[in-house]
Amino acid sequence: MLISPILPEKSGPEKTGAMTEATTRQAVMAVLVENEAGVLARVIGLFSGRGYNIDSLTVAPVDETKNQSRITIVTSGTPMVIEQIKAQLDRLVPIHKVADLTLEGPHIAREMALIKVAGTGERRVEALRIADAFRARVVDATTESFIFEMTGATDKLDAFINLMRPLGLVEVSRTGVAAIARGPKGI
Repeated sequence: MLISPILPEKSGPEKTGAMTEATTRQAVMAVLVENEAGVLARVIGLFSGRGYNIDSLTVAPVDETKNQSRITIVTSGTPMVIEQIKAQLDRLVPIHKVADLTLEGPHIAREMALIKVAGTGERRVEALRIADAFRARVVDATTESFIFEMTGATDKLDAFINLMRPLGLVEVSRTGVAAIARGPKGI
């Protein structure tokens, strides 16, 4: 006798019973490119031309002898869309290597933010207390405001920023995600 599990009732387009790849995931991609004019524009053009969104993008030279830069892109989509993005990036001529760090194993991802908070009295004291708990550094202070510097995972920065909103959040500047695979292997 075959016993099937009881599954919750599906609604909407997924009600057909067939498994769909409608679930999206976030992907952190490391892209090693030739450090030359126009490469970043071509990468961004690939995303915008196909309607893909970039959640975060960082780029910087990493090897002067080989004239290479590293682009770290955070995007989201279905597994099929992520695979299409990787394949299309791989086909661009100035690109040497594309790695989806979220699939290739453990990786470290960090972001830096500068957060300006204005306030006086109790709000000022509370902002400093929370900053201490989050290990945010005060990099500028006036009698009416602070600028905090914070490095960490995106979720940690988001949580800190959300706590600063009612205390007088004025402005946020973020670097975007920088990520690298753990272990001895490089991309």
